Amino acid sequence: MGDRVSGRARLWLIVTGGAGAVTVFVSGCSGGAGALSSAKEATVTITPANGTGAVKPDAPIEVKVADGTLEDVSVTGGAVPITGKLSGDRTGWKSARTLVPGTSYTVTVRTKNGDGKVASANSTFTTLRPQQTFALADVTPNVKGEKVGVGMPIIVRFDRPVTDKAAVERALEVKPEKPVEGAWRWIDPQQVIYRTKTYWQPYQKVRFTARLAGLQAAKGVYGTKDSSYTIEIGAKQVTTGNINDHHATVYRDGKKLRTMPFSAGNGTTREYTTTSGVHLLMEKGNPVKMTAPGRKEGDAGWYEQSVNHAIRISNSGEYFHAAPWSVGSQGSANVSHGCLNLSPENARWYYGIHQRGDVVKLTGTSRQLEWDNGWGYWQLSFNEWKEGSALT
Repeated sequence: MGDRVSGRARLWLIVTGGAGAVTVFVSGCSGGAGALSSAKEATVTITPANGTGAVKPDAPIEVKVADGTLEDVSVTGGAVPITGKLSGDRTGWKSARTLVPGTSYTVTVRTKNGDGKVASANSTFTTLRPQQTFALADVTPNVKGEKVGVGMPIIVRFDRPVTDKAAVERALEVKPEKPVEGAWRWIDPQQVIYRTKTYWQPYQKVRFTARLAGLQAAKGVYGTKDSSYTIEIGAKQVTTGNINDHHATVYRDGKKLRTMPFSAGNGTTREYTTTSGVHLLMEKGNPVKMTAPGRKEGDAGWYEQSVNHAIRISNSGEYFHAAPWSVGSQGSANVSHGCLNLSPENARWYYGIHQRGDVVKLTGTSRQLEWDNGWGYWQLSFNEWKEGSALT
């Protein structure tokens, strides 16, 4: 009886990265006399290489394979999931987002060669811990349980100046349940505002996500975490009024709720002229102390008055508020310093239905609301608004 001949083929998986390389031998058996594998060596390169430290968080993870295909690539570590994109021929993979600073990551790769043999490789590395970081300082609106109006912007302020505005803007995502086009506009290096092309659709939730972890906002300044907020859009409430007709009509979802007589600015000076244009209801207070802007007690034109049920509509001192002292002029004459004075009953009612971001459209005066006066953002066309984006 003759000898039985067995053959053994050897698959070589070479893992490289950076200056070093690791060679992994994966053995495969085959039956039959002289049977050998015809597959070439599979070479995997993982960047960053195993053992690398102080990796920049905004540097991508890359995986490449020669003489084989990538079956799976996974990344573990950090507080945010790291996903990536596989090339069409399955020989390359690249991470899709930035990494968390000061974190250890492990990349695990599974490959297959031409003979169908599967092998694995991995790389563990750490990202640098930056000397300076940046984060969200404030997001408006962000009050739990609050419903806002259909004109509401998303106002984002950072805790330090941003120089790479385009990178930061790309990391900000707005996802409404009822899609509408929108864009960001930078007001200054620490503040960016999102406005839609048309009003939000009412009765929906909008998800705002800032993927700042690992993002370099300025030289050597990195974000350390992602943040998400849910914004709830309430009813569509719109108030319209002609300042010279002295009446404002309030609509909810297209149906008239109430017409309120008012007395607006007397128009003797620009300061005392109520602005025309698209305003948004802003903050409210009960009471609110009002003083003459730019004046101190004893100056000509000085006044100080406490008013009830006040709702701000600009930063130049314009409010809807109760004014029992001018009920006789409401509906017939403009006698205020620029506010829209209402009867105590109407002011209380309007205060009660107020939603930040409700739309107020006023006409009738030559003084137009400036787009950057309060939340006058709807004074710009959408094309004008987009000019303030870092991505145009």
